[in-house]
Amino acid sequence: MLFGDDHVKRYEETDGEVGYEWLKGSKILVLTTTGRKSGEPRKSALIFGEHGGHYVVVASKGGAPEHPDWYKNLVAQPEVRVQVKADRFPARARTATGEERSALWATMVHEWPDYDDYQRKTEREIPVVVLERLS
Repeated sequence: MLFGDDHVKRYEETDGEVGYEWLKGSKILVLTTTGRKSGEPRKSALIFGEHGGHYVVVASKGGAPEHPDWYKNLVAQPEVRVQVKADRFPARARTATGEERSALWATMVHEWPDYDDYQRKTEREIPVVVLERLS
C-alpha cells in the first residue's frame, strides 16, 4: 500500500494508474501547495470527494491536535495545483464554513468513514477544503 512521498511519486509517474484507487474504495488526488516558510512546492496524496463540480479534501491529520502542514500552506497561499489521474490544473483552495461545511463533511464521511472518528479524537474543527479549478 502506498503512503506519503512514495504515493505521490508513483501517482505522478503513472498519471494515477497507480495510486488513484486506495483503501476502502477511496480515491486519491495529488495536491501541490507552496510551503509557507520555504516557498517550495509541497505535494500530498489526499482522499477526495466531488461536489458541485469541485474537488473536496479534508485536513484531518488523523485527528491530531494541529492542522496538517498542507492545510497551513494553502491558508497562507490558496493558489494550488491539483492532479486527478492525468488531469493537472491550477486551483484556488478555500475552507468551507457553516451549512456548506456540514453538507461537505457528510459527503466526505461517505468517502472515508474514519473522518468521524478523527473528529472525535480532536478538539479542533477539522477543516473541509474546496478546490475550485482555475482553468
